[in-house]
Amino acid sequence: MIPKDPNRDKKIEEVIKKCATKFLLEEGSNASLLTVTNVIVSAKFEQATIFFTAFPENKEKTALEFLKRKRGEFKEILKNETRLQRIPFIDFEIDIGEKNRQNIERLSNQI
Repeated sequence: MIPKDPNRDKKIEEVIKKCATKFLLEEGSNASLLTVTNVIVSAKFEQATIFFTAFPENKEKTALEFLKRKRGEFKEILKNETRLQRIPFIDFEIDIGEKNRQNIERLSNQI
């Protein structure tokens, strides 16, 4: 029996993150800057959530709607451009944690 790679989940997350970053660069519009900040894959590899930020912030909702519409296209890209054996359900979410971190950093710089 082949032992399970303890870094497997992190490697898969990095593959998805790299592919998502490329996808956002190619498919995104010039109206906003979208940045992939994190990817979390569920324990059984059934779902992957891709977290992103948008600049300017007032374009976040539009960007989220756009990315949710493009999930199927992104899943096809994962199938064609990676060696993942199983393609999870893909979801996109605004990275609230990153927004909070940026606000704290901005506030601490004002002190």
